[in-house]
Amino acid sequence: MEPAARQWIETVLAGSPVAKHLGIRVAEAAKDRVVFALPFSVGNVTLADIVHGGVIATLIDIAGAAASGSGIDGTATGGATASLSIAYLAPAKGCDLTAEAVIVQRGRSQTVSDVVVRDDAGTMVAKGLVVSRIFSARGGT
Repeated sequence: MEPAARQWIETVLAGSPVAKHLGIRVAEAAKDRVVFALPFSVGNVTLADIVHGGVIATLIDIAGAAASGSGIDGTATGGATASLSIAYLAPAKGCDLTAEAVIVQRGRSQTVSDVVVRDDAGTMVAKGLVVSRIFSARGGT
């Protein structure tokens, strides 16, 4: 992975105020595959000890964007999520979460990432598909 890509992931995505507030951090990062961790926090629950679906959606969004960003060079000027779809598969009850995002397709103008969220027992709690755009000084991704 290019140093610019690693810096983008660490500063723009993991370093964003929302990621810091929720406790999201980079666990692994390589070109076209990233893993983010989200430690359990009572501040991220909906009811009792169930992690809020919006928090899981944010984890998926950040992981998908990071997978997209893992392929950038030094010309990136910004990025945006174009589409996000999520299937919630099981409740995340009082547990740490990990999101693994893998690039499905990398094109000139968009990148598609498959994201799987698992609890600390390895149970899949959500599956997402993220379509991202990276804006570049030279156009495209």
